[in-house]
Amino acid sequence: MLQIAFIRENQEKVIKALAKRNIDAKSVVEEVVQLDENRRATQVELDNTLSESNKLSKDIGELMKAGEKAKAAILKEKTVSLKEKSKELGEKAEALATELTNLLYTLPNLPADIVPEGKTPDDNLNVFEEGDIPVLHEGAQPHWELVKKYDIIDFELGVKIAGAGFPVYKGKGARLQRALINYFLDKNTAAGYNEVQVPHLVNEASGYGTGQLPDKEGQMYHSTIDDLYLIPTAEVPVTNLFRDVILNESELPVLHTAYTPCFRREAGSYGAHVRGLNRLHQFDKVEIVRVEHPDNSYAALDGMVEHVKDILKELKLPYRVLRLCGGDMGFTSALTYDFEVFSTAQDRWLEISSVSNFETFQANRLKLRFKDKDGKNQLAHTLNGSSLALPRVLAGILENYQTPEGIVIPEVLRPYCGFDIIN
Repeated sequence: MLQIAFIRENQEKVIKALAKRNIDAKSVVEEVVQLDENRRATQVELDNTLSESNKLSKDIGELMKAGEKAKAAILKEKTVSLKEKSKELGEKAEALATELTNLLYTLPNLPADIVPEGKTPDDNLNVFEEGDIPVLHEGAQPHWELVKKYDIIDFELGVKIAGAGFPVYKGKGARLQRALINYFLDKNTAAGYNEVQVPHLVNEASGYGTGQLPDKEGQMYHSTIDDLYLIPTAEVPVTNLFRDVILNESELPVLHTAYTPCFRREAGSYGAHVRGLNRLHQFDKVEIVRVEHPDNSYAALDGMVEHVKDILKELKLPYRVLRLCGGDMGFTSALTYDFEVFSTAQDRWLEISSVSNFETFQANRLKLRFKDKDGKNQLAHTLNGSSLALPRVLAGILENYQTPEGIVIPEVLRPYCGFDIIN
């Protein structure tokens, strides 16, 4: 979340920055500042009351030693009153702090200066495009028809077992899925990312730590009996490895990668654009997460973008990179680049990766800090990206690599698959 000191000292800047997200934050910012003033004033009064009470306790001790019990009794009555007052002030300070924190949770991150103005995905800025869009043979089909033709993914069987949005991968479809996961992990580890395996359920503190709660509570599957949430992305457990951690500056940067299934309710998603693999409730994804020194985080973001580009070049899929506008950015992000592959059979772009810098927004929630050269604790910067999300990458491969003889496997994946065509 945003740092209260920054809001207090930069009210107009915060209001102007959030306006880029199409949010009128004036009243909330004013309320935050007023609550903070009340909390700090209450804390000062509490500290003074406790200090006075401590002083009286010492005075009572000295009076008792001197045998002046009557005077000591008078002061004891006063300390009783002060203790009652300090209790009330402590409860008031705690209530104000909770109210302030809950209000801060409602404010999204401030967009970076280079984030374009805009309200919808149509306002995103196309910053890079590469790859030739293939010309398909007559009778080419979208992936939801191809998977039935070659019996490699069964959507109906998934409905039987769990419901819509939970596909069953079969035969060469399952092997291609596994091949993509292994290929992505190998690319990431070769680039210096440390592979980790993490829980697929997280507690409430983890959800708040990375900003999924309370913002996306309705989109997460919640196991209410155990009060655990199924992860919507590996970003949540991997980043929470560093909750309440103080790193040494020499330990930065920290680079992790993880494969996990991801679970999203996707409430309100319907229509032709969510057919097949385009939108699922359960899907596989390989994630990259970085903890960076604030001075290096934007160079790291550029490096992550180049890393995902390299993967898509090797897969030989036509893709583009978009810099998201203020109105289309995620709640926690300061700057996001989306990657999209072109689906020739669907004649549309499919999002397959988001790469984001959160600056100190998550670190402030996580209390993720590093000790600088002067021995002072500073908030780190966190970043993450999909490298990559599998469903739409798989859809792009199936559709763009289809031929009359079958679906050709991208050359880079053949050693992982053990076959070069699905027919």
